[in-house]
Amino acid sequence: MDPIRVLIVDDSDFVRDGMKIILDIDDDFDVVGCASNGKEAVEIARNTTVDVVLMDIQMSVMDGIEATKIFTKDNLGKVMILTTFDDDDLVEQAIKEGAKGYFIKNHKPEDLKQMIRSIHQGARVMDEQVFDKFVDAGIRPNSNFDKDKYTAREIEIIEAVASGLSNKEIAEKLFISEGTVKNYISNILLKEGLAHRTQLAVYYLTGRK
Repeated sequence: MDPIRVLIVDDSDFVRDGMKIILDIDDDFDVVGCASNGKEAVEIARNTTVDVVLMDIQMSVMDGIEATKIFTKDNLGKVMILTTFDDDDLVEQAIKEGAKGYFIKNHKPEDLKQMIRSIHQGARVMDEQVFDKFVDAGIRPNSNFDKDKYTAREIEIIEAVASGLSNKEIAEKLFISEGTVKNYISNILLKEGLAHRTQLAVYYLTGRK
């Protein structure tokens, strides 16, 4: 299998070099370029094939939000926001502009690699502490989430999944069996064309698949 072609975008030389070293020692990845701002990243992506972009947010010349918008519109590569900022507005803006993931810069290299693999395979991923901020703010559907497609029971299941509850916890909360919960979730994922429950939770909270 061909390595995942990664573009690293960050205004810190230290961060760019560090991530490049981490990825270069793994045959699963090929760092095809590094950029210090969004404008440079777009220029690189227009001249080489990029699978996944590790995108910082706050950069001069062109920030990560604006760059993400261009990458999404022109299909230049799947963007994973990688930043020190977990501000709610920034999370929502990044996802609105098409980011496939949002990851905070405080995790082990293997966690970063797994996130990249997941995004490359078509999943949407969100850092647990960022996801928790959505939960702490109150579980509510994004306006782009169509609740009318579901029964009242299905909405209860979806809300519970978005709250981070396990199948066992959902079963206990709703007084149904774990098998019934599993069947509900499987049917909901099939209806939305999603692969796993994390994608469902992100869709419910952000309105983005």
